[in-house]
Amino acid sequence: MSKKRLVAIGEALIDFIPSVKGCDFDDVDSFFPAVGGAPANVCAAFSKLGGESVFLTQLGDDPFGHKIERALKNAGIDVSHIAFTDKANTALAFVSLAADGNRTFSFYRKPSADMLYASDQVEKSAFEDVFALHFCSVSLGDFPMKDAHDRAIGYARENGALVSFDPNLRFMLWDSKEALKKAVLEFIPKADVLKISDEELEFITGKDSVDDALPELFEKGIKLVLFTCGKEGMYAYTKKVSAHAVSPKVEVVDTTGAGDASIGSFLWKLNDSGVNSGNIEDVTEDMLKDALEFSTVFCTISVQQKGAIPSYPTLEQVQKYKT
Repeated sequence: MSKKRLVAIGEALIDFIPSVKGCDFDDVDSFFPAVGGAPANVCAAFSKLGGESVFLTQLGDDPFGHKIERALKNAGIDVSHIAFTDKANTALAFVSLAADGNRTFSFYRKPSADMLYASDQVEKSAFEDVFALHFCSVSLGDFPMKDAHDRAIGYARENGALVSFDPNLRFMLWDSKEALKKAVLEFIPKADVLKISDEELEFITGKDSVDDALPELFEKGIKLVLFTCGKEGMYAYTKKVSAHAVSPKVEVVDTTGAGDASIGSFLWKLNDSGVNSGNIEDVTEDMLKDALEFSTVFCTISVQQKGAIPSYPTLEQVQKYKT
């Protein structure tokens, strides 16, 4: 396997997971803390599988921030480029789980430490021997972290890395849906890989069918689309080929971090298969199918447990599940 690293940039936070599901916040008696944040989760998925990952963010110099750093380090992530500040606290998110495991969020992030991470804090050394840079939309608002993303994308391009974007829409964090859509559409042309869910497709593309949306996405420069459909599995598309993998039917306990698990494990499999920025458009249907099947198993294992990072399996566990 190539030893090239995954770099991710964006938010890390504490998800407070409810003790029970199928009820509103008012009816939850207790929550337990779990380290989260989509880009951090993606790094964790990549590292849990044996890959090398680096995370770029800023945390509050507070107990929650140091808890996150320890958890990410224990998950195998390189935390040497994480900054700390006393100008804002670490972000928190309280989660409510419906009976089917789907979530609603209440965020404490006005502002949080990650939002204040500036472009001059992005260190070029983090991008040595890099396979891909991954980011989401939560940190693309009108604050310093957005400029840090542009700096990171520039360094990734200089080093020949793929750029992966998961919009991961969180409407409650934006002043308006229009502002969120504008930011997403601004950054799509800066990416090679786009991960998008069936629930996000129409908002982002204006199309209710992925087949109708693909031509415009490819025209904007996207080379590979990972389309996730929950229980219906995942699809992947390039200009030349496509593939689909069905999700095994299991009892879902918690979908927190499931989307991150899908793109993190999918990127790991691409890297393991020798895919890079130079050959991604030549990926075969068999390679896509193999990556999707691997990723669906990874996610299936994850959603049967609470939380995100602690639920992510190792490569050995994925291989055993498949057999």
